[in-house]
Amino acid sequence: MSVAVVTAEAAKASLHAGEEIAFLDVREAAAFGEGHPLFAVPCPFSRLELSAVALVPRSDCPVLLMDDGDGTADRAARRLVACGYTDIRVIEGGLPAWKAAGLQVFAGVNVPSKTLGELLEHDHHPRMIDAGTLESWRREGRAHALFDARPPSEYAKMRIAGAQCVPNVELAHRLDATVADETTPIVITCAGRTRGIVGALTLRAIGVRNPVYALENGTQGWALAGLPLDRGARADPMPVLDEAQAQASRTRAQRLIAASQLSQIAPPEAGAYLGEAGRTTFLFDLRSAGERAAKPVPGAVPALAGQLIQATDQYVGVRHARLILIDDTGLRAALAGLFLRALGFEVQVLALDAAPGMDGLSVPSSPLRPPVPPRALTAGAAWGQAQKGVPVLDLRISADWETWRLEGARRVLRDELPGTLPPGTLRAILLGDAAAVAAAACELRAAGIAACWLQPDPDACAAAGWPVDRVRRRMSREEARDRVWFVHDRHDGNAEASRQYLAWEMNLINQLDGAERGAFGRVPIGPPA
Repeated sequence: MSVAVVTAEAAKASLHAGEEIAFLDVREAAAFGEGHPLFAVPCPFSRLELSAVALVPRSDCPVLLMDDGDGTADRAARRLVACGYTDIRVIEGGLPAWKAAGLQVFAGVNVPSKTLGELLEHDHHPRMIDAGTLESWRREGRAHALFDARPPSEYAKMRIAGAQCVPNVELAHRLDATVADETTPIVITCAGRTRGIVGALTLRAIGVRNPVYALENGTQGWALAGLPLDRGARADPMPVLDEAQAQASRTRAQRLIAASQLSQIAPPEAGAYLGEAGRTTFLFDLRSAGERAAKPVPGAVPALAGQLIQATDQYVGVRHARLILIDDTGLRAALAGLFLRALGFEVQVLALDAAPGMDGLSVPSSPLRPPVPPRALTAGAAWGQAQKGVPVLDLRISADWETWRLEGARRVLRDELPGTLPPGTLRAILLGDAAAVAAAACELRAAGIAACWLQPDPDACAAAGWPVDRVRRRMSREEARDRVWFVHDRHDGNAEASRQYLAWEMNLINQLDGAERGAFGRVPIGPPA
């Protein structure tokens, strides 16, 4: 099949036509973070196929590709056609042409979700508490409940001492098990702004009577106020609901679904949606790991509801797709649905407690055919080949490379292949995870080079006699193209980076043009109780 070439102006118009379309930016993370169109979804060429299949599961969905005008999008188009995609369009001239057409470019990541957060603050004005006031409450012993809205992995990096990790939407679901009364003030923090704002508004949406505050600018605001952060904390398990508390969650869910006119479906309808031709439907399971294990739904993608709101473009690559949100009581799904609907998605709530007969629900197999990694070698066999001159290409992410390296291995990204190999190379050993290795093997195969896979295990390599350098080394911005460098050290004590980041967040809505502003819906949340 042929690949279409479209102008930046035509691509922009298609994003606002109201139809399904995937807009994939195939540049590496560093370039994406420095600037991209608002609704572009990161899908770097180095991990293209497996990422694309997860983000765009329908083979005939229209797919727009953007690069830096360097031909990477053309290469990506060929690879996606080989996977089975049938409607590929490359933006002529890439990002430089987009800018030349006078179209807006946004720095950062998860920009649509963060823009929604700023619009929510502008529209609903959730109560804010600044770091100094909260610290005064703490010194005075004033009663309050402090919750961190981020997942445990982020919470462990840095937190305000005493904050309890209950990720967004989970707090509303588990409210009766976490807050003892209706008078204690509740404070919600995150690393910056979005999840604190969303967290406060989720509680308002279910009619919580407690005074609810978002900590202004989150842990970054706390650090900028000269207050200490606690690092390395382990999140406690989230409280398990008893039957009365679960019933309270169900009751809140039904009230919210009715008041917000969300659509609630049963398993047969969900199955029909998943099998519908010409429509992209995602199935997300918002329950905890333990809840999913007790009552599994095969094929559903696990996701924390708050993260699905915060980083939607890491889960969904198709504008205007349909999202089926699975939950037990329905409250987590309904609350997530409020915000995801405002991002332009069709939302369907599937509450398992009210849905017998889940056995027949499954996700249809995909016709897409992403590449698979080549034959795996043991560390000993790979070391033997390396000693005979077979080149070893390290495809791991830069953060892993900084931790340890194999003697003689050369770190590369897919877009450098096969050019970095000497003429006449017939074989290569690829070190990395399945997605990166499978992608790189495609480039070598096209050049007539056979590849084998060495899975990254420094202890196994050392045991086989391979010298392993475990001295931590820092990569430069030029070397670590797979890393988002946009004010990257704001959580590591760089006050100026934090100020720049917060200013960027608060300015997002000022960058929107009329069509972009119109792409965001309103979230129907009333005033505080």
